[in-house]
Amino acid sequence: MNESLKERIISAFGRTMKKYPIFRGPITVCLFFVLLVVRFCMMISSNSKKLISLSVLCVFFSISCSFSAPVFQTGEDYEEEPAFSMEHLEGEDITLATEYVVEDYEEEISEREDLVSVDNPEIETDEDMDIDNYSMDEILAENEWNEADSRPSAENETEEWMTILVNKQHPIPENYEFTLGTITGNLQCDERIIPDLLDMLQAAKNDNISLVICSPYRNLDRQQMLFNRKINSYMGRGMSYMEAYKMASQAVTIPGSSEHQLGLALDIYTASYMTLDAGFGETKAGIWLREHCSEYGFILRYPEGKEYITGIEYEPWHFRYVGKEAATYIMEQGICLEEYIDGQ
Repeated sequence: MNESLKERIISAFGRTMKKYPIFRGPITVCLFFVLLVVRFCMMISSNSKKLISLSVLCVFFSISCSFSAPVFQTGEDYEEEPAFSMEHLEGEDITLATEYVVEDYEEEISEREDLVSVDNPEIETDEDMDIDNYSMDEILAENEWNEADSRPSAENETEEWMTILVNKQHPIPENYEFTLGTITGNLQCDERIIPDLLDMLQAAKNDNISLVICSPYRNLDRQQMLFNRKINSYMGRGMSYMEAYKMASQAVTIPGSSEHQLGLALDIYTASYMTLDAGFGETKAGIWLREHCSEYGFILRYPEGKEYITGIEYEPWHFRYVGKEAATYIMEQGICLEEYIDGQ
């Protein structure tokens, strides 16, 4: 039947060409296209099921792509979302951001160690931070220490302020207050810990240990500057902002959650080893502090092996006041402050 249809079409065009020979060319072209259409229709009729299936697949593919493809907005009503920055965060937002930073910290420890090794520490040294520092001789001379001194002991105070936990998950409470006391020069800290600090410095001197105090109390602006500078340092090495933020938070405490802002923490090094890195822990001064700090109410705040709990790398130079009773227990048990608080 299809073949007879083609024959009838050809026959009809043949008669037309005989009748109008002047239009032979256009008629031939028309015949070609008519036969092409007929051939196409014959093909569709013989493969209808395959073509229907192919059409359904094309429609499904088009619909699925419409859901996954990005929508680009332009025009006056569109506002580009600002880049993430700590400057845009306040109050509770900072807490949320810090929780994101420390999420799955244990899984990131190995990656961090590849980027920041003990042999190439990314720690702010005293020279880098451009801060004042004083030797124990200068501090003791300024305070005229003597064994019979009747300075009040911090142990007579309530213990709550001594063991207050401040870290990435526990920012400094907004209502936290304390009185700054001067150690010497521009060095300040919570005035309640100064008597025990002086006792520790004198004991070190008696044992021929040379200590230098730097960076005790730091205000929020100072901590923010150090933290931002560390972020910029990592971003300069090709990291994204969030990657740099995570790395910086393991070397410099996030502003608003630094113990230096409490006035209860201080950094200590020695004249023969003036770099704040893991090597200080192997010096005579570092060993003496680790063995005797608890006698004066201080602890090694970020011990080695507890990074997955504290969220901060090993810092043998960072000491925190918690009171003699808590300090003795923490150092004897080899735990960190977070573990001590959880066990209470």
